[in-house]
This record gives sequence, C-alpha cells and structure tokens, in this order.
Amino acid sequence: MIDNEQLKLSILMPVRNEGVNIKIMLKILEAVLEVKHEILIIHDDPSDDSIDIINHLHSKYPYVKLVLNNLGKGVVNAIKKGIEVSSGEYILIFAVDEVGPVLAIDDMIALLDDGCDFVSCTRYAYGGRRLGGSYIGGVLSRYSNRIFRLLSGTALTDSTTGIKMFKKNIMNRIQLEAKPVGWAVVFELAIKCQLLEFKLGEVPIISIDRLFGGKSTFKLGPWVKEYLRWFWWGVKHLHSIKNKQKIIIKHPTQFN
Repeated sequence: MIDNEQLKLSILMPVRNEGVNIKIMLKILEAVLEVKHEILIIHDDPSDDSIDIINHLHSKYPYVKLVLNNLGKGVVNAIKKGIEVSSGEYILIFAVDEVGPVLAIDDMIALLDDGCDFVSCTRYAYGGRRLGGSYIGGVLSRYSNRIFRLLSGTALTDSTTGIKMFKKNIMNRIQLEAKPVGWAVVFELAIKCQLLEFKLGEVPIISIDRLFGGKSTFKLGPWVKEYLRWFWWGVKHLHSIKNKQKIIIKHPTQFN
C-alpha cells in the first residue's frame, strides 16, 4: 500500500462504463509512473461496469480506489468529489480513454515542482495534436480555442483540454460553478486560474481519443451551450486583465 503522507499525485478519472479502457490504462500508467500516486476512479452509478473491473484488479493495483460521486452526476461533481477525498499534493484530471497524455505527466509534475500552480496540456501548439474522436467536436474545439485566445487574451493555447494538473491547495480559492455538461469544468478552471494570477505551465500532447473503444458522451447541443457560456464569461473577465503580466512556461518535450 502507498503511504498517504508521501503521496505526490492523485489522478482523478471520472468514468461512465469505461471497463475496457480502464484495464488498458492502468497497465500503461503502471509502466510509466514512478512517483508515489493514487488513482481515483470516480463513478456516478453503482451499476457502472468499471466497478467490477476495479474490484477484480484490486490485489494487483492496491493504489486504485473506487469513489462514488454522491454530489450529483457529471464530470464537475466527480472532480469535486475526487478532490475532496484525494491525498496527493498534486491533482491530475485525466480522461481514461486518452493514451497520449500519459507521456506528458512527468513534464507536468516537473513544472509544478519548478513553481507552477496550474499546468494545462495543449493539443494545438508546440507540436501537440488531436487525433480521433468526433469530427465536429474536433473542429469546434480547435477553432473555438483559437478565437477564444484572440478575443480574451488567454495565455493558454488549449483551454478546453481535459488534461490538467494543479497543486491541491489552490482549490481553496476556486469555486467550481460549471453545469454537469461534458468537460466544461476544465474550461472554467483554465479561466479562473488566470484571474487568480496563478503561475501557469503548458505541455504539448498528442491526444488520441477513444483508441480502445467505448462510447463518447459528446452531445452537440448541450455541450455547445455550456461551453459558450464559459467562452463569453472568459472573454469578459480575462479581457479586463489582458495587459497584466502573465507567466507561462513551455516545458521541453519530446516534440522539440
């Protein structure tokens, strides 16, 4: 068992019937990660097919824990619950169906060790790429991030990626208000961390969505509505501080 007092990293994985992906992802993470860590599999439904898989693998991965999200359905509530029960110094929000970002974890930890408070991955700069997933979702993501950066002056090149790592203690200053629609909460986090003038880092990734199958929860109408709400909220609030100093670190990666 991992001594909680020595935990460096808590990985939060919101799931919805991701049993197939979880088995593969746990093998990959075990091979890559060297820091003391825990993996929190956060589910909304006691009948989720991820539960039987984790119970079956418990003896092999004792640092993997099932967490029932009793705060309300959706990624935002899963993240809140995960942070509440986590033991790590650093928190990583991670999508169980994406393989590419695993290679960025060490770079993200290094940036936090070097003084950053919040690190976001990017699929759209410094060699980062997005592969797979919904075509419409991919187009909307790329161009909305580009327009958002132009209008708001955000320091981040990919505000909406779900792969974020941050120091747990910064959450004492952030109130998450996104609705439980898609992954809009990570967009909210990217905006609020800049408004609070946290030191930022960014790491490029090759994002491969749904490499191992499963079913995407992407729904065009509700997702666009909630993302647009944070888009305009971010433009309004970040624009007012766009002339202030912003610190962003581009960490060297395998893409350079």
